[in-house]
Amino acid sequence: MAKKPIKETIHAKGLVISIYTEDFQNEFISLTDIARYKSDEPKDVIKNWMRSKDTIEFLGLWEQLHNDVFKGVEFDSFRKQAGSNAFTMSPQKWIENTNAIGIVSKSGRNGGTFAYSDIAFEFASWISAEFKLYIIKDYKRLKSDESSKLSLGWNLNREISKLNYRIHTDAIKKNLIPAELKPFQISMTYANEADVLNVALFGITSKQWRNENADKSGNIRDYATLNQLLVLANMESYNAILIEQGKLQPERLQLLNKLAIRQLKAIEKIGIDTIKKLEEK
Repeated sequence: MAKKPIKETIHAKGLVISIYTEDFQNEFISLTDIARYKSDEPKDVIKNWMRSKDTIEFLGLWEQLHNDVFKGVEFDSFRKQAGSNAFTMSPQKWIENTNAIGIVSKSGRNGGTFAYSDIAFEFASWISAEFKLYIIKDYKRLKSDESSKLSLGWNLNREISKLNYRIHTDAIKKNLIPAELKPFQISMTYANEADVLNVALFGITSKQWRNENADKSGNIRDYATLNQLLVLANMESYNAILIEQGKLQPERLQLLNKLAIRQLKAIEKIGIDTIKKLEEK
């Protein structure tokens, strides 16, 4: 299922300019909104900007620096034609022909043309140097606010950790540290080596987990904690060594289970000590 875009806005000279991201890392600023500073027909403004040879060279260079699948041959063709009276370019044409990622075209409600910030600022500069400075000023304000929110979130998490660490450690002991395997589990044969690890760490096979969690998507490992996933990586390496040593599956299962118990307890001890240090500050 596609991720729901996160939308934000900046303000410049009375205009509201949209920004969206789907991963909090790659942000796209609306060229359509920026173009409204110059005309009520933003599509035409963007197309006129993209007709320029300087613009095509800038966009091509940006893609070469950031895009491994950019089509250089098609770009060279556009660069040769750019600036001539017969040359036309649109965001859709640029994207479809060159595999560009710096500019995106979104349809539907709140759609339009969006671009990475450095491309958007270049476009704003073409429209008005003064307008570009207003955009950059409010964009910096937005980034500063986001940094403050992140800092606030970290402090909040820190306080929650201080209040709940005792409850947390009790839950770990009861639910996350695997129990020693029972004799009948050790005697069973698990043809799939992945299930050997699952039983050693979770006490259950992947099939058993699916039967008990029919309402959940994914598999048993999708619901593992970070600590469990860290230990699982070590278990995989250890299991490979045990296989090379010729140890049979029941013996490996016991050794892996002991490793899981030992390492999860060690990780939890590190976590408790860290929280205690936070309390003392």
